[in-house]
Amino acid sequence: MESAINSSAKDQFEYFVDEHREALQHCLDGLTEEQARRSLVPSKTTLLGLVKHVTVVEKVWFDEAVTGRSRAEIGIPETPDETFDLTDDDTIESVQRAHREACDAARRATASLELTDLLPGNRRGPLPLRFVYLHVLRELAQHCGHADILREQILAEDGAPARTTS
Repeated sequence: MESAINSSAKDQFEYFVDEHREALQHCLDGLTEEQARRSLVPSKTTLLGLVKHVTVVEKVWFDEAVTGRSRAEIGIPETPDETFDLTDDDTIESVQRAHREACDAARRATASLELTDLLPGNRRGPLPLRFVYLHVLRELAQHCGHADILREQILAEDGAPARTTS
């Protein structure tokens, strides 16, 4: 954190986005496959589905928005609700790996960009990278909160002490 305080605005955005990425990456640590898939709310949200969803968020905002490629070309669902759907092939390990890969690709996609650079591929029209970082940070922070609550509920149901992601 100390190094981020006096760094460029872009470095500060990246620091906080990465901090939230890490928290979401580790919200599944120490859980069983059943715990990661456990549904505790009326929506499709599970911890495993949440990490799968934020993987798609990375691709929407740092592939589609940056490159202009369609969701079909990228291989991601058209609607946010679909991004929570789990298949039999989704495991903690596979979803965490896909999330790491998407985050690494996002870092590469933005490495040469400036905060004022316009990204062509958003449905709203061109957006500056600064807006994209702010949007992603807001979404990741929201999902970190969801993950904390779901993890706490899962561990409490199973009689284990809670460990939050943030």
